[in-house]
Amino acid sequence: MKTLRKRIDQIDNKILRLLNERAKVTLEIGRFKSKGKAPSFSPDREAHIYKRLLESNRSGLLKKETIKAIYREIMSGSLAIQSPPKVAYMGPEATFTHIAAVKKFGESLEYIKCDGIADVFMEVERDRADYGVVPIENSTEGAVNHTLDMFIDSELKICSEMYLPIAHYLMNMTGALKDIKTIYSHQQVLAQCRIWLEKNLPKVELVPVASTTLAAGYARYLNADPNSKNYPKYSAAIASKLAAEKYGLKIVAKSIEDSSHNITRFLIIGKQETEPTGNDKTSIVFSMKDKAGALHDVLTPFKKRKVNLTKIESRPSKKKAWKYYFYVDMQGHIKEKKVAQSIKLLEKHCTYFRVLGSYPASQ
Repeated sequence: MKTLRKRIDQIDNKILRLLNERAKVTLEIGRFKSKGKAPSFSPDREAHIYKRLLESNRSGLLKKETIKAIYREIMSGSLAIQSPPKVAYMGPEATFTHIAAVKKFGESLEYIKCDGIADVFMEVERDRADYGVVPIENSTEGAVNHTLDMFIDSELKICSEMYLPIAHYLMNMTGALKDIKTIYSHQQVLAQCRIWLEKNLPKVELVPVASTTLAAGYARYLNADPNSKNYPKYSAAIASKLAAEKYGLKIVAKSIEDSSHNITRFLIIGKQETEPTGNDKTSIVFSMKDKAGALHDVLTPFKKRKVNLTKIESRPSKKKAWKYYFYVDMQGHIKEKKVAQSIKLLEKHCTYFRVLGSYPASQ
């Protein structure tokens, strides 16, 4: 055992030396970027690094998720010693958007919590943050309409995306199911746990609040006084495991979401263009004249050029009755010939058109 631990110590020392050597190189890269006023975070470079490492690790013992987690923090530390970007997210801490932001950018950067999606866009637009993280769709509840609507009046671009598996935890002060009289959580979370709640707590009051973290705060502090006449009527929250740890709550039940494949897709928004990686998405938004076959006409060029459309979502314009905006995600980068040609032909039919961004597809 002593011999093996000595070998581990020697390996760790080598890893530490190499990490510092890597940091020196990234610092030099940062100096070149600053001269050209290029952003320190490069989504396409990040995608290349992950791809290369995972391909090199095919015969290794470490899992794909482990490799990505390790290098996420290595890259986060590297960004922190260059010109560290600030990242805005819909807060407070321990919300799923906060968890997604840290999972994307690592622990070493500065995070700015915002009250809502519009505030995230505003922080980036006014250069108080370099990037923003916003939810765009959930596999159970569908599109986050507020995020879609924000892109109409914003010039920000989609720089990257990520998917976060969502696990909902029921928590309170005692850890006992029988004590729960009221449950607080975000409206969408309550909807995602509807079947479990109807089966296990059909008579409990459900109270929607602005965030899951706020819900955990209610469960922690509303009944903190044992002398209160309301103390036996414990409040509970549905939130993340991190929120339970943050507020010192006990887990009553875990993974109570109705779907075992409950995943939320998040977008990273900013002002930069992203170069092709070979595994990209392009997102656009457009509107057109209301006439028979109009949508068929604008989508036909994609079929002819075999561009795969992965998502189509419509939203009312809110400016004129029966006028709609269409949001489309497709495989490929705007710099690819077949994507560029298809978009150019589509644009001819549109009264409004904008490319929201070409960015690495989440792996």
